[in-house]
Amino acid sequence: MLYFARWKVAAIIGVILLGVLFSLPNVIPRSAMPSWLPARQISLGLDLRGGSYLLLEVDLDAVVKERLEGLADGARTRLRQAKVGYINLSTQPEQRRLSFRLRDPSQAEAAMAAMRELANPITTATGGTTPDLEVANNDGLISATLSEAALRERAAGAVEQSVEIVRRRIDQTGVSEALIARQGASRVLVQLPGVEDPNRIKELLGRTARMTFRLLDENASMQATTPPPGVEFLEGDQPGTRYPVRRRVEVDGANLTDARAGQNPQTGQWVVNFTFDSVGTRRFAEVTRQNVGRPFAVVLDNKVITAPNINEPITGGNGQISGNFNAQSANELAVLLRAGALPAPLTVVEERTVGPELGADAIRAGLISLAVGASFVFLYMGFAYGLFGWMANLALLVNLLLMAAALSLLEATLTLPGIAGVVLTLGTALDANILINERIREEVRAGRPPASALEAGFTKASGTILDSNLTNLIAMGVLYAMGSGPVRGFAVTVAIGTVVQMWTATTLVRLFVSWWYRARRPRTLPV
Repeated sequence: MLYFARWKVAAIIGVILLGVLFSLPNVIPRSAMPSWLPARQISLGLDLRGGSYLLLEVDLDAVVKERLEGLADGARTRLRQAKVGYINLSTQPEQRRLSFRLRDPSQAEAAMAAMRELANPITTATGGTTPDLEVANNDGLISATLSEAALRERAAGAVEQSVEIVRRRIDQTGVSEALIARQGASRVLVQLPGVEDPNRIKELLGRTARMTFRLLDENASMQATTPPPGVEFLEGDQPGTRYPVRRRVEVDGANLTDARAGQNPQTGQWVVNFTFDSVGTRRFAEVTRQNVGRPFAVVLDNKVITAPNINEPITGGNGQISGNFNAQSANELAVLLRAGALPAPLTVVEERTVGPELGADAIRAGLISLAVGASFVFLYMGFAYGLFGWMANLALLVNLLLMAAALSLLEATLTLPGIAGVVLTLGTALDANILINERIREEVRAGRPPASALEAGFTKASGTILDSNLTNLIAMGVLYAMGSGPVRGFAVTVAIGTVVQMWTATTLVRLFVSWWYRARRPRTLPV
């Protein structure tokens, strides 16, 4: 087993050379690298590079409130269609409930049936479906309450959607290597390496950016203290202006496929041009065709941006939003609309800024620990196993080189836990060589000749090496699946180190021993 064919030797040397090439971009500027070489690097995380840390919380109460308001609009329409008379229709977000009183209690069954039609099906733990509303009648007082299962599903969906939309928004700002992950039941973790002033990011993430197109109620009196049913008074883009806007959403901004900032060629003002998908195009054409001559409001986060009159049907699926925009505000609105609306507002509950000086200290400490750990490991292997120990040390250097190459190809983000994973790999990478060397010693004590002892040492220790490293890989797989952020980085680093060290211990060190044995033909082994 100490014989290596030439193609195997060439393959091993080729792997090492590739490791060198793929590691070079981390120490040589990209401009000096050849164009054919993938210029991928290991990125430094927040704790090493410095930057900003934000912990955002999703306002789940707003999710409940929005569902109840939509339910109230639907209830008015359904009850009117069913010819059911009612009074005092109101929502109680604290109790997650909508209620109204019937004028005629004998219509209770019809009213309850109309409310059940507004329920949305949700999937249960057993795989079945159940309505998200619990409808009840108490002497003519009809109530529709959101179920606990519905709350859990809407909360989970809101947080997951928020994570995805936050990721899209940050990606479009140009911040690289940002970490966005869910934390707990209602929070989103955002780490921004290299961003020392997160105010612009906070403003971008703090806007819900839900855009809707709604009709104005031309019969509503703006002098009234309370709006009529189905209408709300919203502030306009200009200070001191208010609009009576119908609560019914005619077209939702979720149907937008694109939004770009531009300038109106006639006025030179900054505008945002948008495009609808097929559903939005059809709905927009239908609404504008049926309401020619009426004002149509563009509402963003409960604020009217503009409310122009519909002069003619708009059937092409394209539109333009005008307002008091400059270049920056138009571009920011376009970014928000392209990324999509948040399902609920986000609030910053924790904010930290890590300076680059602290990151430099962390890198220095990590490198020192790496150097000290490597030195002690090298000395131990050299004194304990002699020449074979120094061969294992040489393989360990190749191990570090190949780890750097693999992390570079993955464009991994290195954090302090990642450095800890590298240091841990240093300590465990030589376990395989220790098993091999101890097995060789046992074979020598048993009286086997050198060639037979070497072959038995590498062959019989391979099974134990594979088993021990497989259990380590399983543990790292669980960490990666269950953890997030730095924990995943640690798991990836250790997993890569484990795979690489199995190859260097059982293949590369064997090649070194083979070369040495064929050159010396020793009668005794220095182990």
